[in-house]
Amino acid sequence: MTHFMIAGGGIAGLTTALALHRAGFTKVTVVEAAREIRPVGAGLNILPNAVRELDELGLLDALSRHGLPTRELRYYHRGGGLISSDPRGIAAGYRWPQLSIGRGALQVALADAVRERLGPEAVVPGVRVAGIEQQPHGRPRVRIQHRDGVHRGSGSLEPDVLIGADGIRSAVRAGLNPDEGEPPWNGLVIWRGVSRVPAKDAGTFMFIAGDDRQKAVVYPLAEPDPSNGTVLMNWALAVPGDDGAGPPGAYRGDWNRRIPAERCARHFAGWEFDGVSVERVVAAAEQAYEYPMVDREPLDRWSHGRTTLVGDAAHAMYPAGSNGATQSVVDARALARALSVHRDPAEALAAYEAERRPAMTELQRANRSMGPEIVINLAHERAPDGFTDIDAVIPPEERARITARYEAQGAFAPPTVNRGSPYTPGRPPSLP
Repeated sequence: MTHFMIAGGGIAGLTTALALHRAGFTKVTVVEAAREIRPVGAGLNILPNAVRELDELGLLDALSRHGLPTRELRYYHRGGGLISSDPRGIAAGYRWPQLSIGRGALQVALADAVRERLGPEAVVPGVRVAGIEQQPHGRPRVRIQHRDGVHRGSGSLEPDVLIGADGIRSAVRAGLNPDEGEPPWNGLVIWRGVSRVPAKDAGTFMFIAGDDRQKAVVYPLAEPDPSNGTVLMNWALAVPGDDGAGPPGAYRGDWNRRIPAERCARHFAGWEFDGVSVERVVAAAEQAYEYPMVDREPLDRWSHGRTTLVGDAAHAMYPAGSNGATQSVVDARALARALSVHRDPAEALAAYEAERRPAMTELQRANRSMGPEIVINLAHERAPDGFTDIDAVIPPEERARITARYEAQGAFAPPTVNRGSPYTPGRPPSLP
């Protein structure tokens, strides 16, 4: 029986475990450096192509109880002018919704499903990968360190297949690429948080506003609470890290460094879009977090023998277009599918990489140009003082081309998604 070891108990790793189980594999171990998986972190958006795959894994009903279908996405000029308003998910013709959900809620739901389906010992917290060694027969030797709260120890394991799902600072990736160094920083920092605000201040839509140097992304994570009429809101703000707004030390420091929400709010004074004030939403947060906007250079290969990468460990990209968690979920399903149709694990990993790596490399590069969010840059460049007619600034045909190009790069155009999952066990890969 093939033993799969997954490094990282985040969205990518846990979804990979569930996808492997769905494909018929039962000997799966997820090791996670944190000593417990807790519902922490801000929110995220999952596109319909990934929601489709989560539905195939039998998770949509459970996740829908914790999240909110995203029905509309608006882009705004930083001065307040509406650039575009686009339906999302079911309203845009997809068979599956786009889902706004708390990262922690999603991670806990995935972990619960892994333990239920693969057994309570399938997720092992307090264990981190310290290094890997590729052996002549292809199987990796994995050095691990563990801590149960009191005791510390180290050792090594030799799983049949090692899957690095341990994020942008992946130890597995570093073991395969020891000379890579730090993730490159683009000079911006991201502030993120979750706030609870009165429904009248929340809006019912997701919006992205600003330009290439300062940006706000704000959206609701739930329907109004019937007990008090408030709405849980997610927000993420991008600001230069060299103007006093965020210290360069954040680049190499704690990726979840807490900062006062008031400090974030004052940089967005006056930013209000159809009744939603960024300043008021952010000021309502109990806490805020800061981290650098970094990505990874595309790799020439993800797989070495029986070791491969998924999610941010494989293709960390700038947060544009809601593709971080989305593509991690699709990676998981594609990898499990490849392993189910190739008897040789090394051949399976090579097939998985051949399908996913070229597309993800293109998407990484597209996100460096802000992907579909480039429209807020264009609006600011062409009309820095605002506009009265957006069609005269960015013609509808140009906006449509930007959207269509990005949908094609990520394989999430409605006709493509609505054909159904290409990763369902038993379905030939060539069939839609």
